[in-house]
Amino acid sequence: MSSLVLLSFLFYFLFNTFAEVEVEDYTKYYNYVEMTRLLKFMAMKYPYISNLSSIGQSVQGRELWVMRITKDPNADVPGKPKCKYVGNMHGDETISRQVLVYLVNYLLTRYGEDPRITELLTSTDIYIMPSMNPDGFERSREGDCSGDAGGRSNAKNMDLNRSFPDQFDKINVQQDDVPEVTAVIKWILEKKFVLSGNLHGGTVVASYPFDDSASHKMQGYYSSSVDDNLFKHLALTYAKNHPVMRTGKPKCPDTPDETFEDGIVNGAKWYDVPGGMQDYNYLNGNCLEITMELSCCKFPLASELKKEWDYNRESLIAYLEQVHIGVRGYVNEATNGTALPDASIMVAGINHNLTTAKFGDFYRLLLPGTYNISAIATGYMPMTVVGVQVVEGKATELNFTLAPLGNEPTGGITVPFTTTTMGTSGANESSTPQEARPPAQPEHQPIQPQDFRHHHYNDMELFLRMYSNRFHSIAHLYSIGKSAEDRELYVMVISDNPTVHEPGEPEFKYIANMHGNEVVGRELLLNLIEYLCHNYGSDPEVTQLVNTTRIHIMPSMNPDGYEIAREGDVRGYTGRNNSNNFDLNRNFPDQFTTITEPRQPETIAVMNWLKSYPFVLSANLHGGSLVVNYPYDDDKRGRTEYSKCPDDKVFKQVARSYSQENALMHKGHPCEDLYPSAFFEDGITNGANWYNVPGGMQDWNYLNTNCFEVTIELGCVKYPKAQHLPLYWDQNHRALLQYIHQVHRGVKGMVIDIKDGTGIPNATIMVEEIDHPITTNLAGDYWRLLVPGTYHLTASARGYNSVKIYATVPEEGVELVDFRLTRVHSEPNGQAPKDPGATQDPAEVVFQSFIKDLSLGQGLEQLVQSTITESSFRYRRYKELSEFLRGLTLNFPKITSLHSLGQSVEYRTIWALEISNKPDEPETAKPKIRLVGGIHGNAPVGTELLLEFAAFLCINYDKNPTITRLINETRIVILPSINPDGRELAREKQCTSTVGMTNTHGKDLDTDFFGNASQRVVEAQPETRAVMDLILERGFTLSVALDGGSLLATYPYDKPVQPVENEETLKYLANVYASNHPKMHLGDTGCPSNALLVVNILMCLSCPDFSVDFGHCPEITVYTGCCLFPPAKQLATLWAENRKALLSMLVEVHKGVRGMVKDKSGKPIVGAMIVLNGGVRVFTAEGGYFHALLAPGNHNIEAVADGYQQQRQEVVVSSYEAASSIIIEFDMDNRIFGLPREFVVATAAASMTALVVTACIIWCVCSAKSNQQKDGFHRLRQHRDDYEDEIRLTSMGSKKSLLSNEFQDESESDEDTLYANANKL
Repeated sequence: MSSLVLLSFLFYFLFNTFAEVEVEDYTKYYNYVEMTRLLKFMAMKYPYISNLSSIGQSVQGRELWVMRITKDPNADVPGKPKCKYVGNMHGDETISRQVLVYLVNYLLTRYGEDPRITELLTSTDIYIMPSMNPDGFERSREGDCSGDAGGRSNAKNMDLNRSFPDQFDKINVQQDDVPEVTAVIKWILEKKFVLSGNLHGGTVVASYPFDDSASHKMQGYYSSSVDDNLFKHLALTYAKNHPVMRTGKPKCPDTPDETFEDGIVNGAKWYDVPGGMQDYNYLNGNCLEITMELSCCKFPLASELKKEWDYNRESLIAYLEQVHIGVRGYVNEATNGTALPDASIMVAGINHNLTTAKFGDFYRLLLPGTYNISAIATGYMPMTVVGVQVVEGKATELNFTLAPLGNEPTGGITVPFTTTTMGTSGANESSTPQEARPPAQPEHQPIQPQDFRHHHYNDMELFLRMYSNRFHSIAHLYSIGKSAEDRELYVMVISDNPTVHEPGEPEFKYIANMHGNEVVGRELLLNLIEYLCHNYGSDPEVTQLVNTTRIHIMPSMNPDGYEIAREGDVRGYTGRNNSNNFDLNRNFPDQFTTITEPRQPETIAVMNWLKSYPFVLSANLHGGSLVVNYPYDDDKRGRTEYSKCPDDKVFKQVARSYSQENALMHKGHPCEDLYPSAFFEDGITNGANWYNVPGGMQDWNYLNTNCFEVTIELGCVKYPKAQHLPLYWDQNHRALLQYIHQVHRGVKGMVIDIKDGTGIPNATIMVEEIDHPITTNLAGDYWRLLVPGTYHLTASARGYNSVKIYATVPEEGVELVDFRLTRVHSEPNGQAPKDPGATQDPAEVVFQSFIKDLSLGQGLEQLVQSTITESSFRYRRYKELSEFLRGLTLNFPKITSLHSLGQSVEYRTIWALEISNKPDEPETAKPKIRLVGGIHGNAPVGTELLLEFAAFLCINYDKNPTITRLINETRIVILPSINPDGRELAREKQCTSTVGMTNTHGKDLDTDFFGNASQRVVEAQPETRAVMDLILERGFTLSVALDGGSLLATYPYDKPVQPVENEETLKYLANVYASNHPKMHLGDTGCPSNALLVVNILMCLSCPDFSVDFGHCPEITVYTGCCLFPPAKQLATLWAENRKALLSMLVEVHKGVRGMVKDKSGKPIVGAMIVLNGGVRVFTAEGGYFHALLAPGNHNIEAVADGYQQQRQEVVVSSYEAASSIIIEFDMDNRIFGLPREFVVATAAASMTALVVTACIIWCVCSAKSNQQKDGFHRLRQHRDDYEDEIRLTSMGSKKSLLSNEFQDESESDEDTLYANANKL
């Protein structure tokens, strides 16, 4: 009894001793003493799931604590893989130390309450070492981001992550200097961990083996292991769950431009690390380890701890769960079933073996696939199991029984993978070698859907969300927009990597329920989702399709119509149209017919969707008949007749692939009760040959994207009873799968730049004799559907030489055809092109890569997502606008400068805000962009967007490295309101009102500029003069004006009779803006006719014309919306729509051609004229710099300057690369009148000699006639009175001539002049 009292008292004392310990204290770091006390407290509080031990000591005698967390932590139990986390290996990288302590507490406190954590701790043996270098931590200093305090190494100044044995180098380290490493090595070899994470700091990325290479190249060398794909998967698991890491852009202050694709990197490619711990784990233990860098600052302030824990919590748990993928099992002795430790587990094709643990258990992490796996042990016959299926998620169980070597054949035993080689609980369930003969395998039967019912919208939504959540590794749910009644237009994408486009993997789609009362397709697609998800990993066909195809499934394009349709409807129309009563399959733009009905939100959403993904093949599921219908759906005459498209053979092939798998459809006699005379040969038909459908979706797919689409009519009854749905599945599920297979026909490949190996986006693939080009995706990959045969293919791209290739398409499968294009280069005077890499400035190379990243792929979109800021939108009148601009200059004085360009009629200032890293310096070498708003006071959206854009740029400067770089490299001038007087008169919510459109004098300012064809007869308005003076300063590379009243981007000339010299460039720039706008690029304004009328009125002599003619600067005008003055609540949406497009202009201004003009001595030539393609002219600024935007392609440049020889060059401009800098050197012009100087001098000398001789002859002749001249003069004097008046007049004219030839009277005769001269004498 006394002992019990004593124990109770002891427990009470210990509990109160530790009761003050705050486990989740996010306000401070735990030092060694505090961490020790905390870990002991948690181990004591949770003894049934935790055990604290030390694996050794540091140099200074501090314990290397490890918390083991698992059910029954004091015993080794078979069947639980071991994994570990190690933190604080570098003592000054401290976030890892803290988050691992938080992780210990999180796991312990949630065991038994959170099913996920409970399952994890029950099935996994977890070891957590918060600090491998406690000595270094004690020397480190909070707030030291770069490690200047010296706590990185241990107390012997040894870097622990350079002190492990290395495969490529001998690491000369004394064990006494690194006791921490010695302890960890012993620990690794003893425990046989399966998975590990080594947590560091200094940036944000997941790094995977190998960490170094034989060459020890410091950077850029990818040193891959044989498990490279597996390591990438593990690293991605951590990165994709970390909100910063997954962006691949850590934005660390010391390396702001450093990026990592998907947030992961091969260690050696990043930088060479010999003697690293992660490589040692992989090469000497059974353990796969990666290194996680958690924060830019190595030892951030404690105030960051809560944020960092929130960032890493899900990643830490998700990574631990990966220990359960691949294959697991036991290796046992055949005769008595005893475990065989240290047996080798080999996977064919992966040269990296591991060994079994003391219970004979093994855990081999593998990605989904089919493998041949062997077990080998000394003294035993090896055994191989072939065809082991590894699926997503839980590991496949595989047990081996090895027979002792005797008189048996030495070749070993090979068996197929069947249930006899699988078990669930251990060795006793394994088969003997005699039982391991190949059994008769039953035919595989895929799992069929069980959920057959009609799903209304809410039911369908729950179904989709459930499957997206349960099968998140292959299924991802997204919405492409909303219906007219605000229902989401859901799409489920199913693929092995569902959230990204993988280059080379085709994109496929199914769309159903376009007509709301045609419901069979809707239910079949839900069944298909169920079928694909449940059979992935077990059914070879499904697994292959999902692994090689990105399948997008839209069950309902018209959810509104579905909700009013009625079950049992056979031929009705209720619910067919959308809620605005428009037939969506008559609502797409048509090649033959003008569709006058307003474009519906469902149509717009789908069009936008199709422009956003590189779809290759599609089917639109309908009801009401039983046939596959292929393009064209109509013809120019509107008749019911065959309307053949260029790919008619391909469409017949894919259509038959579906109909042949549907026995009833293939017969060609659908709906005999309803339509007895209908017949479709092979169950397929040309659309227009059946009946004309103008405005159909399938034709729009074919004509406007790379996608081939057919329409499949699934049955005669539009809305059948629910009990008939299983029959529809039975009839169609094989056809649905077979049709997906068709996306893997024809040719596929990449179009790449032969110089740098990068993919070329928007390259064109042409097939000879088939007039239907397709284009490459952003990564340069393409798919071109073709029927079997031999074809002549041509790949072309702007700025590249075309390449032609013959290719033979096989009967089954796809032919791989890659194109490698050479850039078009030429040098002046016919010289061979120089190697640009030989002299190119490294900084220029980095900047070109920066622009290329923003121009390709998701670069701009990622920038938009990474710079989301809170905004409060409202309309600002002049006073508040002025205060806002002044506020920007006060808050961001280093990057802003505010100038007055002049004043309006009513004396309001026309402001110009410059944003640059040196706003008060000219910096003529940088491109300069002008952004203009408010030229019409009744359209103030542009003003508000530009004010928000200015704030957006300033706020993100020095925070977002991309925005910072753009501002540092660009001069941005913003004129938010040119017509402040008109703005004061305009009123909100007036979509078409002209009040405020003009200035106070009633003048439309956009008609007050004069261009080449104009003559100004009145003085310019003060607002116009202010802007014209700015434009005439030149120096601008690009100008963008924002207006309202429509939804489009326009380019000069607004004068209808004026030819456009650089139309291609202007059109290209307008297209760039529109393509980065979610609605504008669709080409359908959706505006009422009165709004368009307003825009047409504006198109007279305009600011853009003046900018082009006199400012030598291209300008586009963007009309941001149909309503001139929409409600303020719409501004946030308008900003979201235009932000990416505005950013794209900051990228585009760096393209085209730029350079410097100088003479042979290196002196810059100012004012030299650069003539582009024989027309457009720009002039060099201070420093001899020039920059001109040009459309992608080849261009001729001529440089002209007085006194110098004209220079010519050809340049190639790319749509995704920054302008390469060119140097134009002038020679002195030795030509006179276009002739060689030597010839002209010789000719002049001869001419002078001849002139002297002639003069002598004339003198002699004149002397001989001297007397005659005197007589004549005398006679003139005698008759002076007669000519006195005339002489006076001619004399006055002669004096005028002496003053200026400009006033000379050309009617004077020689006689008049003679009299005048005589009078003077």
